[in-house]
Amino acid sequence: MYSKEASKALRKEFWISFGKSFPRKWILYNTKIKNFSFKFYFDTKKALVALDIEDPDLEKRIHYYEKLESLKSALIENYLPDAIYSDIYFLENGKEISRIYVLKENVCIHNKNTWQETMQFLNETMIKFEEFYTDFEYFIKS
Repeated sequence: MYSKEASKALRKEFWISFGKSFPRKWILYNTKIKNFSFKFYFDTKKALVALDIEDPDLEKRIHYYEKLESLKSALIENYLPDAIYSDIYFLENGKEISRIYVLKENVCIHNKNTWQETMQFLNETMIKFEEFYTDFEYFIKS
């Protein structure tokens, strides 16, 4: 087991290393849609790249989720065949959101032997998500 400090240091080292290994400006850092964002996640069991719709206004959240759901076949067939759609997803803090994500299991941020494959997964998945979003941005925002 790792102490909180050791775990925090490893996480920091991973993300710094990821930034150095794959230096690029992520165009989707800011989608310009409130409560609609792309995120990276990596813990002791899995890694994922997610598109989170976190709007507290349920109608707005449903609106954006339904737009993305209408594009599901395009996303899966042309960009990310392993994408998972979740209209109701609970974060660790109990907050309910909608999420579309791609998951990589059996990797661990505490195991440096899984870092390279995780970095490649995060990079490749984000590139595909960016391509999808850029291709359909006008429709999603309308």
